[in-house]
Amino acid sequence: MTIAEILLADFDLEIANTRRTLERVPEDQADFKPHEKSMPLGRLAMHCATLPLFGYYILSDENMDLSAPRHPHADLAFKSRADCLRQLEVSATRCRTALAAASDAHWQAPWRFSFGPQVISEHSRLLTYRAMCFNHLVHHVAQLGVYYRLLGVPLPALYGPSADEPWAPK
Repeated sequence: MTIAEILLADFDLEIANTRRTLERVPEDQADFKPHEKSMPLGRLAMHCATLPLFGYYILSDENMDLSAPRHPHADLAFKSRADCLRQLEVSATRCRTALAAASDAHWQAPWRFSFGPQVISEHSRLLTYRAMCFNHLVHHVAQLGVYYRLLGVPLPALYGPSADEPWAPK
């Protein structure tokens, strides 16, 4: 089994979980912040929807220097739940296509992530993708779960039953 084949199974599960979570974004609570240092709910939802683009960049670019970006920063302004879900589909499709096409050698190649001379990381694409895209997405989807709980929004069953929904494996 190739690295891409293994990662595709994880990717498909996490994108499905992200979609089910974003389908519950309360549009009238987009400005909600549980704490002054927290990101507003709508912005957090859009961050989750567009994070797969970072995975695409890791796979398609030789490196990334944030002081001289090659790509425009994703628009994190929340417009509607439907727009958020459309953004997820676009970003996930781009990432999944690149992920499926990547050879094991491509995954194992080093990928430099920096801000000018300041190196943020310089690991294999695989480690960078797992840590800075994939785990990052899981983290923020879980954050949305906390926001939802505080707002009384029922939580989807993602890895097992939630207090609001029975487990129905896909």
